[in-house]
Order: sequence, then structure tokens, then C-alpha cells
Amino acid sequence: MGAVVALDSLFNGGRVWKGRPAAPPASVHPTGLAALDAVLPSGGWPEAALSEILVAQQGVGELQLVWPTLARLSAAGERIVLVAPPYTPYPHAWQNAGVDLRQLSVIQADERDALWAAEQCLRSGSCGAVLCWPRKADDRALRRLQVAAETGQTLAFAWRAMGEAINPSPAALRLAVEPHQVRVLKCRGGLAHPAPIALASGH
Repeated sequence: MGAVVALDSLFNGGRVWKGRPAAPPASVHPTGLAALDAVLPSGGWPEAALSEILVAQQGVGELQLVWPTLARLSAAGERIVLVAPPYTPYPHAWQNAGVDLRQLSVIQADERDALWAAEQCLRSGSCGAVLCWPRKADDRALRRLQVAAETGQTLAFAWRAMGEAINPSPAALRLAVEPHQVRVLKCRGGLAHPAPIALASGH
């Protein structure tokens, strides 16, 4: 009992340092969806990190989720690189979203080369954001993308199938996009917000 009392007196006396997890730095890249930003620890996309976006099907608003950020980056002269997109980007849609097409580059590659190309673009530090659609990426491949994003201080976005939710991921942020809503599955530096967040009208 004496030991317990002694420990209590140390803690209560402020003589023992009690560590707290460091809060993630505030993001300078809000998602453009205020309700989503409000539940993310950094208030937006995690800086220099991989964000994984899981979709049940294509065309449920998964690109509109990043367009506000890409528009700001391109307006600032930052290059946006799309690595092996599953469909040819529709220029008018990107332009209508505010993205400067002069800052947009598309790299066509097969699955294996696409991961390598995305990693190189991220590591280069010459891009504002790199978008990729890996279909057969394992944990190790995703970790390489995460490390490359940190190295190049670049935003990385990876779209993957919803079925991947059962597998662990090294991504700093993991979202699930469904028709008309988005859910936070994982976010570094905080607890995932369990309730779905409505996507804005027109998304």
C-alpha cells in the first residue's frame, strides 16, 4: 500500500512527466468539405502523407472530394500528377472544378510500373499532389508510397476498392466514399469519426 501512496504523491505532485501524443500539425489543405475537416485531427488532408480513398464503385463522388484541394494547388503553380487513372480524365470536368489543366499531367502505365511511377513522382518533391489507383498493392507497396510522400513533402491520394477495408493500411488517412456520403475509417493522430458525413449537393 505504501508504494501506491508514494506513486500517487509523485503523480499528484507533478514530479512525473506524463507524456501525451503530439497533435498532428494543422493542415494547410482543407478538403473543401467543412464537416469532414471538422472531424479530421489536422483540419484537412494530412500533410506529406498518403490518403487512401476506398470506393464501392466508380463515380460516387470520389474525385470531387479532392478537386477543391487540387484547384488550390494548381492555382499556386503546383503540378498535379495522375498515375494510370482507370478512365481518361474529362478535361471540362476538371476545368469546371477549378483545376488549371496546364498543371495537370497524366502518366499511363501498367499496374507494376504505376506504383513505381507514383513513388518516383512523390519522392521528387516537384509535385503538389500525386493521384494513383493501385489495384494489387500490398501493405509494403502502400508503405513505400507513404514514405515517398513524406520524403517529397507531397500529398498522395490512392483510390482502392471498398473490399480493401478489411486489410490494414499504412495510410495516414483512410476514407470510404459511398453514394452521397463519406466515412472516416482511420486517421492518424485521432479517433476515426464513426458517423457518415454527407457529401455536398452536386458531389
